[in-house]
Amino acid sequence: MSRFDAITFDFWDTLVRADVAATRVQRRLAIAEVLVSHGLPAEHDDIDAAFNEAWKRFDASWGQGEQFTGYHAAETVLDVLGHTDDEQVRFRVIDAYLSAPRAMQLDLTDNLVPTLHRLKDAGLRVGIVCDVGLTPSTVLREYLEGHGVLALFDHWSFSDDVGVYKPDAAIFEHALEGLGGVDPSRAAHIGDLRRTDIAGAKGMGMLALRYRGVTDDDPEHGPEGDVVIDNHAEVPAVLGL
Repeated sequence: MSRFDAITFDFWDTLVRADVAATRVQRRLAIAEVLVSHGLPAEHDDIDAAFNEAWKRFDASWGQGEQFTGYHAAETVLDVLGHTDDEQVRFRVIDAYLSAPRAMQLDLTDNLVPTLHRLKDAGLRVGIVCDVGLTPSTVLREYLEGHGVLALFDHWSFSDDVGVYKPDAAIFEHALEGLGGVDPSRAAHIGDLRRTDIAGAKGMGMLALRYRGVTDDDPEHGPEGDVVIDNHAEVPAVLGL
């Protein structure tokens, strides 16, 4: 019998392969359509510059553990483009920014689905601990629902719901409590980033699995995982199943 009762998964580049470039294009097209419909300029370079500033502010806030959501990013885009006075334009640009990723078709990572079924069949509770970035958790859950796997998760802890980012202990505590009050020593967390996933899980006393099936994080970014895996098919054996 495994000594583990639960496992939590990071979202981006752990459950789902991020496609930052395609998401950016989708957002740019959606916002340009809004601007054109109001007779406003919608130059590619201007919108890209606004996106660059939004990402810069997000990255700085994320590194400091300060919340910066997709809504904040959309407000930044409006500010940089100079469209902060017309309420209808504001509403439509914010909606376009937040909802544009819904049109994306993103892929699940390799062997994720059979691994989730194996974990569930073994009686483990399975959760998500995710820093959402600039796409709201409502959309992220829709991605999983569209792939038919949302029901395989017993609980989720998204940063825009919990109010903190990894490696803050509060988001891991939220996850463990939601999974039934699991003791950290009987839980594992898997993710791709050393600073957030690995440092956060280790700080909680959880087994930290670094997943490099999509990205291989730089050693300078933080501690190494207790275990490093390249494929989700390795997870059951790591947990002693």
